[in-house]
Amino acid sequence: MSSPVVPSVLFVCVHNAGRSQMAAAFLTRLGAGRVEVRSAGSAPANTVNPAVVEALAEVGIDISAEVPKVLTVEAVQASDVVITMGCGDACPYFPGRRYLDWKLEDPAGQGVEAVRPIRDEIEQRIRGLLAELGIEAAA
Repeated sequence: MSSPVVPSVLFVCVHNAGRSQMAAAFLTRLGAGRVEVRSAGSAPANTVNPAVVEALAEVGIDISAEVPKVLTVEAVQASDVVITMGCGDACPYFPGRRYLDWKLEDPAGQGVEAVRPIRDEIEQRIRGLLAELGIEAAA
C-alpha cells in the first residue's frame, strides 16, 4: 500500500516576518502533519515581527523561535501551492504550480491590536485552503 501524497504549500511575503509566518504557523497547526509547510521572503527581515509573535501566542501558537528565511527557487519548485502575500514580481514563477495571491494588510510596524484581525483572516483562509485540499482541519 502506498503512502498518501502530502501536498506542499509555500507562503511568500517580502520580509517573511509577519503574514507568511502566521500562515505557515496556522497551516502547521491545523494541517497536523498532513501538509508540508514552508515560508520565505524575497527580502527577509532579521527577526519575526514581535507583534505577530504576541498575536499568535494569544491563540496558543508559539513562533518565538522562528526566523525569516530567504526565498529560493528550490523552495518554489518543491511546492505544489505557492501563496504570495504582497511580494509582487519578486516571486519566481514555475509552470505546473498553483499560485494564489492573498491580499492581506501588512502588519509591519503595527501593534498587536492591529495584527489580531490580520491573524484571524489568515486563520480563516487557511481553513478554506485545507478544505480545498480535502484535508480536515485539526481541532
